[in-house]
Amino acid sequence: MSNTENSSTLKSYLDQGMGMAQRAVGSLTGDASTKSQGHQTEQTGKAENEASHTAAKLGPVTADPATGATAADHPKRTDGSWDQTLGAAKESLGNLVGNESLRRAGQEQNAAGKQQEAEGQLQDWGQGVKGRVEGGVGKVAAAATGDESKEAAWRDVHDEGKARQRGAEVDIQRKA
Repeated sequence: MSNTENSSTLKSYLDQGMGMAQRAVGSLTGDASTKSQGHQTEQTGKAENEASHTAAKLGPVTADPATGATAADHPKRTDGSWDQTLGAAKESLGNLVGNESLRRAGQEQNAAGKQQEAEGQLQDWGQGVKGRVEGGVGKVAAAATGDESKEAAWRDVHDEGKARQRGAEVDIQRKA
């Protein structure tokens, strides 16, 4: 399981647990808004868990024949996802214990994580488009010279770019 899968699965479990805890506190205190918010958080966690197991993930990492660079999710995506997880946990814990500053800090960290993840998704999408174009052009040039090994390498660049672009699109649509 990749690091991204681990963090999104962990976040889904944390959200489900925090949602259950919020619902319990809402039931005990008679606060319908806390109970409703807990239900919503729990449902979000269940949806995140399902999405983390069905979303398109990048296939095997391939090297760019021109530069030798390899592709993986942009670090901002995983860092942002982790910040969202921690922020949501802080926010829920702050709600649970009635600590307003912890709740606010969690909200701020969650919002910053969403921004950071979105930036990473956008960069991955752009790199995916670039890889598709470079791979397509390189494949045509290699085919024109009759070099089958370079043609195959450029096809891999194209396919990696397509996987990166589609993976970012899936994540963006899931978050929308």
